[in-house]
Amino acid sequence: MDFLLNPNIAYLILLTGILLGFLAIVTPGTGLLEVGALFCVVLAGYAIYNLSVNWWALLLLLISIVPFLYAVRKPKRELYLGVSILLLVIGSVFLFAVDGFKPAVNPLVALLSSGLVSAFLWIVVRKSVQAASARPAHDLEGLVGKVGEARTEIDDDGSVFVAGEMWSARSGSDNIPVGSHVRVVRREGFTLVVEIEKAETG
Repeated sequence: MDFLLNPNIAYLILLTGILLGFLAIVTPGTGLLEVGALFCVVLAGYAIYNLSVNWWALLLLLISIVPFLYAVRKPKRELYLGVSILLLVIGSVFLFAVDGFKPAVNPLVALLSSGLVSAFLWIVVRKSVQAASARPAHDLEGLVGKVGEARTEIDDDGSVFVAGEMWSARSGSDNIPVGSHVRVVRREGFTLVVEIEKAETG
């Protein structure tokens, strides 16, 4: 385990653990990211326990979680994501110390690894948040009120062409002839309840 006491290796393991932890917050459910993050944090914890550290830097790492969570839960909060990444970089670089304050991590290692992690988090987290907050491709509630065309005769069942797609449908009132313009009044599961568009009534 002596290799873990090399500040550069400990720094890279810590950074990997934080990265996996942040990704686990954005994409929960698999369990693999969580296990990987925990493993890396335990190894980094061993190094933190045995090496000289700046406790204020460790505090910055913990604080970086707060703006990150806010950025994830609130779309279009890139400022908070940027603050989180900045705190993460500063805290991780200065965590392992020599002479009480000076970073023990090789500057080139710190620059390359923190730059890659920052860019990765910025791109992946923003895209994940945007995808999570985007409206689904099939917004069934958004179909209510849309006008389409009856492709079959519609009574208890039938088919309509609405919003560029074919849908199962049933009439909300009278029998609807083929080719009629219909309006969606509500949905029942994946079946649209339709009625003849008022302009055609009579």
